[in-house]
Amino acid sequence: MTLIENVSEVMSRVAIEDKNKPSNLARPTTIVGVTKYVDANQAKALVEAGITHIGENRVELFLDKYHQLHEMPITWHLIGTLQRRKVKEVINYVDYFHALDSVKLAKEINKRADHVINCFLQVNISGETSKHGFSIAELKQVLPELAKLENIAVVGIMTMTPREATEDEKNSIFAEAKAIQENISSQKILNMPCTELSMGMSQDYPQAIKHGATFVRIGSEFFK
Repeated sequence: MTLIENVSEVMSRVAIEDKNKPSNLARPTTIVGVTKYVDANQAKALVEAGITHIGENRVELFLDKYHQLHEMPITWHLIGTLQRRKVKEVINYVDYFHALDSVKLAKEINKRADHVINCFLQVNISGETSKHGFSIAELKQVLPELAKLENIAVVGIMTMTPREATEDEKNSIFAEAKAIQENISSQKILNMPCTELSMGMSQDYPQAIKHGATFVRIGSEFFK
């Protein structure tokens, strides 16, 4: 299948899942095209095919594509781990940052940003030692610290499922992420609307949407 056919197939699947959402979750899902394994020309073709949200997981790759494609109508997502020493290089080009995983990182972003940065709190629900992110237990202590940072807007929660997780385990993790998002949103903290959920990738995005995902990160399904 061509890239255009793959995009059409994913868009159709997302539209079907959105239509079948329960009424309390009835919000459209944004598709973030993950381009970490392709070059700027292929990323450009993806945008031209209709995927205008682009996600990169490494600063160098993000900057390379941004500088080549910044005149296109793209919303830019940084979706991978960000080292504090690299914040100043990239943060002011980012529309959404999906991996806020420490207060120290948040403070560095707050210091270097020249505008409010839309951030997702990365929450390690599965407890995998190989994954970054706040534990569920940490969140109660973390939120007051983040609330002090004027250039940080916590727009939502991001989580990932283990690659070897069963369907039931994925459903449990997605449901827990939704509960965390709703809990933070209900607290009505000034800079934490927390209305969004970034979860679900090529292998499990339909499940994630069923549980209320508003952003799904898809790469291999486009470039197969």
